Amino acid sequence: MVNASELLVVCLCAEWCGVCREYRARFDQVQAQWPGVQFRWVDIEDEADLVDPVEVDDFPTLLMLRGQDPVFFGTVRPQAEALERLLRDRLDGAGPAAPVDPEVSALARRLRGA
Repeated sequence: MVNASELLVVCLCAEWCGVCREYRARFDQVQAQWPGVQFRWVDIEDEADLVDPVEVDDFPTLLMLRGQDPVFFGTVRPQAEALERLLRDRLDGAGPAAPVDPEVSALARRLRGA
């Protein structure tokens, strides 16, 4: 079992995206239900210096870190249930550190340092 405080859930979205605007309420709802987990909303345009050179092609894209290690990076269905399922799996220790490219690993380090 993973300590909830070790988990950081980052949603990479954009204000101009209608799906992202609708998902924000669901993301905030899940955040309220998981007080031990850290959550962060990152607008890929407003925080381009943080995100670049990582390419975000589809929304919403989530990056989940356990400590410094990425354990998930990818697009999810914009549903609270999908995020909750990912959280439960990662908190149960399911899914080893995800093999990700070096750019995503560098983003993970920047996020933990910010």
